[in-house]
Parts: sequence; C-alpha cells; structure tokens
Amino acid sequence: MADFTGQDLSGARFRTVRLAGARFHDVDFHRARMRGVWLSDVDIDGEVRNLVINGVDVAPLIEAELDRRDPRRPLMRPTTPDGYVTAWEVVERIWAETVDRARRLDPALLHERVDDEWSFIETLRHLVFATDAWVRRGIQGDPSPWHPLDLPWDGMTPTPGVPWDRDARPALDDVLALRADRMSGVRDVIASLTPESLAAPTAPARGPGWPAEGDSYPVSDCLLTVLNEEWQHRLYAERDLAALESR
Repeated sequence: MADFTGQDLSGARFRTVRLAGARFHDVDFHRARMRGVWLSDVDIDGEVRNLVINGVDVAPLIEAELDRRDPRRPLMRPTTPDGYVTAWEVVERIWAETVDRARRLDPALLHERVDDEWSFIETLRHLVFATDAWVRRGIQGDPSPWHPLDLPWDGMTPTPGVPWDRDARPALDDVLALRADRMSGVRDVIASLTPESLAAPTAPARGPGWPAEGDSYPVSDCLLTVLNEEWQHRLYAERDLAALESR
C-alpha cells in the first residue's frame, strides 16, 4: 500500500489512477481539478467552499442543509456582542450534554481513538489548546499561555515551548477542570465585548507559538475560530461516542 504521509504533491497529475478505498486526512485540495471521475459511496468531512460538481457549486447547498438540520448552527456565526454571548451559552450547554453522555462509558474508552480520529480526551485537550491560542495568546496577549495538557493539531510544526505530549492519559475530571477554567475565561472575554473591541485588531503575537509571532487578527476572527472549533469537534465527539456505545 502506497503511503504519501508528509509529501508535497502540489501540481501532481493523476491519470488512469485507481483510488478506490483510499483515505485522505489533513489534505489540501485547493484548486484541485477532477475530470471524468467516478465518485460514489464517498464520505467527505471538512471545510468546503467553491466546490463545483457537474457545473453546480454545491457548497452553499451543503451549508443551507447543515443549518436546516440544526437551527443552532447559524448562531455560531455571530456579528454582534450579544450574538457572541448567545453563541457561547449554546456551546456550554451542548458540551455539557456531550460530557454527560461520555461519563456513561467505561473511562478507558474515552482514551480510545475511533477510526484513527482523536479520542474524547484528546478532543477536550485540543479545545484547551484552541482557547489558549486564540483567546489567551491571540486576544489577551499572553505569549505563553499553554498548559502541559494542551494538544495542538497533528499537522502543526513542533514549536519550542508549546506542549506536544501525545502520550498523556489524564483522567476525564482533570481535563474537565482545565476546560472549565478556559471556558470561563472565554465567557468573561465575550461578556466584555463592545462593537469597537470586536472589530479591533489584536496586538501582534509575541514569541514562538500559535498564532505565529507577529500575526494579528480582528478579535472577531479569533472568537469565530474558537466557536467553529467548539462546534465541529463536538460533532466529531458525538459521532465517535455513538460508535463506542454501539460496542
């Protein structure tokens, strides 16, 4: 079986190639062109924009269907301070429900990966990292906000000072205590928002980390990133908890 892990195949051409049963994870398909393909029984999960299939941009159709399925989803795209307050209340409520579901499982299963995706504990650790990166470092300007249990995404380049412990197996309650602290911090930041502060740029990041040194973003972009992380990773967690429950 061919393995292209870590390879740069930008600009590559595939002609008369069989990819049946292939798996793609953390793959960049920007500006890809596919002609004369057979696409059936395919499962795609990711950020989809400007995806034209047989002349139809299906991305807006997908977004509309996802919003229809869960009316809370559009709340994750707020534009006002009050909208962010509402969105974060939803995040806290739905994650509490997911945690209650996880507690009903054997604790050992919460460290188990389903289909090579993050375990439930790893998911929570990654969300701590996302909050530390985009709120504590990005918005609040702490150059090194990390906790030892922070878990960056798998494709991040190892960075001095940023935790990278893939083997940690903390107890659920320990991770939830850390999550509660970080979620409370986000709640406080959102409660203090004004239209002016929401639109303001962050100070350039200092020192090694993520966001990268020198990067600056509108405060709204930082918070939208956190909301998206919270929403999407809960969906993944619910999917994987269902698989664990089925055993």
